[in-house]
Amino acid sequence: MKIYKKGYNYSFDPKACESCAGNCCIGESGYIWTTPQEILDISNFLEISLDKFYEKYLKKVKYRFSLKEIEYNGGYRCIFFNLKQKKCEIYEHRPAQCRSFPFWEHFKTNIKEVQRECPGITAL
Repeated sequence: MKIYKKGYNYSFDPKACESCAGNCCIGESGYIWTTPQEILDISNFLEISLDKFYEKYLKKVKYRFSLKEIEYNGGYRCIFFNLKQKKCEIYEHRPAQCRSFPFWEHFKTNIKEVQRECPGITAL
């Protein structure tokens, strides 16, 4: 079932994720912003202390926190992207930024870019 969002001139088919190699989790470096509540939820899911979570999985950028990235194949990947299984290890607890993909404000006027990144995008 395709997903449509008002103000976007494309739809998204989540079934495409099953055959995708994680394009939205791999590529250019960027920030994967997390909120304090998301940090708490993910650390609870992983059953590790907040201190350990901050140390192992987050980087501080000014007054915010982003999930760490790992260099991969000339680019980067999210620390929680499992390369062997081609899926997110914290999918049910992933940050809102990840949940809202591909309906990011930037892509409203950059449909070609999101189509290159995501095989589930269809122009309307």
